[in-house]
Amino acid sequence: MNAGKQVPNGQRGGGTVKTRTLNGQKLAPYLFILPFILSFLIFFSYPLVNAVLMSFQRVLPGDVAFIGLDNYKRLLNPDFYKALLNSTRYTFWTLLVLIPLPLLLAVFLNAKLMRARNFFRASLFIPALTSIVVAGIIFRLIFSELDGAIMNSFISWFGFDSQKWLLSPSLSMLALVVLATWRWAGINILYFLSALQSIPRELYESADIDGAGTIGKFWKITIPLLRPITIYVFTITIYGGYAMFTESFMLWGSRGSPQNIGLTMVGYIYQQGFQYFDLGFGSTIGITLLGITLLVSMLQLNVLGFFKKED
Repeated sequence: MNAGKQVPNGQRGGGTVKTRTLNGQKLAPYLFILPFILSFLIFFSYPLVNAVLMSFQRVLPGDVAFIGLDNYKRLLNPDFYKALLNSTRYTFWTLLVLIPLPLLLAVFLNAKLMRARNFFRASLFIPALTSIVVAGIIFRLIFSELDGAIMNSFISWFGFDSQKWLLSPSLSMLALVVLATWRWAGINILYFLSALQSIPRELYESADIDGAGTIGKFWKITIPLLRPITIYVFTITIYGGYAMFTESFMLWGSRGSPQNIGLTMVGYIYQQGFQYFDLGFGSTIGITLLGITLLVSMLQLNVLGFFKKED
């Protein structure tokens, strides 16, 4: 009886295929971002929530109990202040070195008159490919207190006595900053180079016609147009400064530095959480470090005008 009925066009096979295609197009973006969402939830969100909960607990081997704000009260101790001061000093000096120096080197490497540009670009980037563990061991030998160490041999040429680099608060910070500069300058140079090459050459040609000099073009064209990448480099340098651990650990080892001159915030987390097995207090330090890093980053972004609306 139904043989004589005609099937509407919208219910035929072609319409079904079209509907499935539309559904596939709607579903495809979510499938592409699913790996990121899963990795974010598993490797960031879950550990962060768990760390917040643990910061209010006493988490010792065989002993887990809720203790309220006791862990946060324990932060008021000389070791925490020392770790925070060291991390802040390290971040300050790396900002002072790893922003202007890579910027100037990138400008030179981007110049047409620069010879062997590709060679110098590769040479400056090679340290970024080196294992920080290997680099830390090498720099520990370079800054050794022995008279035959490289740094002591170098300063002896200028008539200075041998120094105990890793036993002095000021000299040990110098060693850390030198290691950071050697390790990370190439990456920042790469960031600035990519931004420099995106600046239209017509702007510099117009400035030449107007009689602008090299310094004038640098301040009036290069610096303003590098503002977005400069903000980015500032942000990752602040994060890298407060997150520094491996460099200090390799220079002084697991026993720590004398008088905690090399103790950092992440090193303090490692000490309390994995050496003393006090995971509750270690989580408290981590959450506090997260808050400090976010606060400093927001202040830096505000000072650099990241939140200002462009006219």
